[in-house]
Amino acid sequence: MTDAQDTAAETALRTTGGAPPDDGVAAEEAPTPLLEPREGIPPVVADAEGLAEVIAAFAAGTGPVAVDAERASGYRYGQRAYLVQLRREGAGSALIDPVGCPDLSGLGEALAGTEWILHAATQDLPCLREIGMVPTSLFDTELAGRLAGFPRVGLGAMVESVLGYALEKGHSAVDWSTRPLPEPWLRYAALDVELLVDLRDALEKELDRQGKLEWAHQEFAAIVAAPPAPPRKDPWRRTSGMHKVRRRRQMAVVRELWTARDKVAQRRDVSPGKVLSDTAIIEAALAVPVSVQALTALPGFGHRAGRRQLEQWQAAVDRARALPDAELPQPGQPLNGPPPPRAWADKDPVAAARLSAARAAVSALAEELNLPQENLMTPDTVRRVCWEPPAEHSVAAVSAALAALGARPWQITLVAPLLTTALSATA
Repeated sequence: MTDAQDTAAETALRTTGGAPPDDGVAAEEAPTPLLEPREGIPPVVADAEGLAEVIAAFAAGTGPVAVDAERASGYRYGQRAYLVQLRREGAGSALIDPVGCPDLSGLGEALAGTEWILHAATQDLPCLREIGMVPTSLFDTELAGRLAGFPRVGLGAMVESVLGYALEKGHSAVDWSTRPLPEPWLRYAALDVELLVDLRDALEKELDRQGKLEWAHQEFAAIVAAPPAPPRKDPWRRTSGMHKVRRRRQMAVVRELWTARDKVAQRRDVSPGKVLSDTAIIEAALAVPVSVQALTALPGFGHRAGRRQLEQWQAAVDRARALPDAELPQPGQPLNGPPPPRAWADKDPVAAARLSAARAAVSALAEELNLPQENLMTPDTVRRVCWEPPAEHSVAAVSAALAALGARPWQITLVAPLLTTALSATA
């Protein structure tokens, strides 16, 4: 067994409770409420002069920098940042308003080469990239918690179980585009970065103890190197309730209404769901109303909608009704990869057997290592290798296939022998 397997076997019961066994807080101890930042709530920086002072202070600071961002999901169009929080030894904490300071590339450059600490980095990096902040090195405390085997990896749960403090999380889903931001919200935002450095240090120690620190470093490097996600193809297909829509004409109604709603939401800078609900779109698609009067009778298009709004939605439906058959959307999306696993038994029973054996082996090893199966190897990667395996069923060939699919070296070392065995046993 690897060092990590040995350590996981020894400590699985102790870490399942949520805290590192040596330095964590005992389960029976009540956490200490964290009510105020150490230096108080910092002022919100919203102009060039204040930003220059923050850049100078953080450039002169030492050690890693804790970074967080607040968005207005569910309230505004898109996922832009409406507040950025930072903390670094020697600089203290800072709160920056990206509305008043939309270009933070100077701050990003000042922190080049510094390790950034984020919790669930992939959620915040896109909105930080938009304002010029791109890390060259990072430590993701949520991902570290997953690799270390913590059952709950939200920031509040991690701070509580690792450091013994309770964070107040009541403002996580508020409208951060509100101006001015209320003081309780700012206190919450400042506290989100208050203990990230301490959490990072404790998790690094725990990962090292389990023999998983190098795994974490490879995962963090992969996040930094990943390019921005490409625009989603046919995003209207993700409308909630889409599984009810069977006919191509109905699908065209969804597409036209979704597109019209998106344009209105973008123009008004509000969440699309506040313009027209997904439920209303699906109801209109199923009914394909022929008039505004018929549309008004459907759920989601009630009396509160103005005549002009109803007419624009009916116009979208009419466009879908007028499309020739050749221009109607096709059912389902073009597959980029293997078919859904439920179809494997009919399409390729041998591939289905490979997948079953591979899944069982990966699941068993993940449990042995006390980490989520999807972090050991993504299910999509396992499916792709099992659907189109390399011609040669060898560890070297499987390792090359995994590497081509983006697997990290530590994952390949652990999983390639398992997949090779699964492929060979079902050949």
